[in-house]
Amino acid sequence: MRPNPLRELLDADQPSLGVHIHSSWPTVHELAGYSGMFDYIEFVAEYAPYDLYALENIGRAVDLFPHMSCMMKIEQEPRTYLAIRAIGAGIQNVLFADPRTVEDVQECVKAVRAETPSAGGIHGVGMRRDVRFVMEGGSPEFVEALDKAVVALMIEKEPAVENLEALLAVPGVDMVQFGPADYSNSIDLPGQWSHPRVQEAEKYVIETALKCGIAPRAEINNPDQAQKYLDMGVKHFCMGTDVVILFDWFKQQGAVMREKLGLKTPAFEVDDKSSSYNA
Repeated sequence: MRPNPLRELLDADQPSLGVHIHSSWPTVHELAGYSGMFDYIEFVAEYAPYDLYALENIGRAVDLFPHMSCMMKIEQEPRTYLAIRAIGAGIQNVLFADPRTVEDVQECVKAVRAETPSAGGIHGVGMRRDVRFVMEGGSPEFVEALDKAVVALMIEKEPAVENLEALLAVPGVDMVQFGPADYSNSIDLPGQWSHPRVQEAEKYVIETALKCGIAPRAEINNPDQAQKYLDMGVKHFCMGTDVVILFDWFKQQGAVMREKLGLKTPAFEVDDKSSSYNA
């Protein structure tokens, strides 16, 4: 079974750096690998179109790089099915969107862990990429690989923040991240990510995770945004996202070139809100 570099970093208490990719085109994932700068890719499947073939091809792309693993952000439902298919495709780690109750978190963990009495999961034996189809399914190595899969949670709604200590007490949770966009909506402050109540909730999530021995992760757009999280004790980051990088390049470089050509800028009027990613 393939080693899981993200798990190795967590177990060694070392920092990690990932990158968000919405595209299911495996070439984009390969490019992140060839850069040599990222420990893992987060395939943001919650927002992206994809099929089961795409998941396998993402797994193949990541397998080209021994230093790198992959994580898939999956939707709230059907979380169990999606987690099993992601892992089966070779995507070793799962970020679960929007768990709100202890029962939700227990379901997340069970979807990843093997269906053995000791592991306590519901992830059964399959004939998929992760076990080389017919070679390692049901083996001790298969069970061990599922034990090493990183289970990450997005804390996004007010009930989850209020119940955070109970959620993080569920055995098997490895990483947690605050989502200010959804949280601000859940307290009737849509779009106000810098509001004191939102900032206080983020600080509480990070501090509580550290107290509970769970790794907090932060999403940032660039290195300049990292320091406040480093000061809070965060050492795990996912930086940038392909669609934001493309949008910013289109807008900035397009404006420069249109000016050189003496053309109207912009050619098409849109609401001008700064690009960001932090759901």
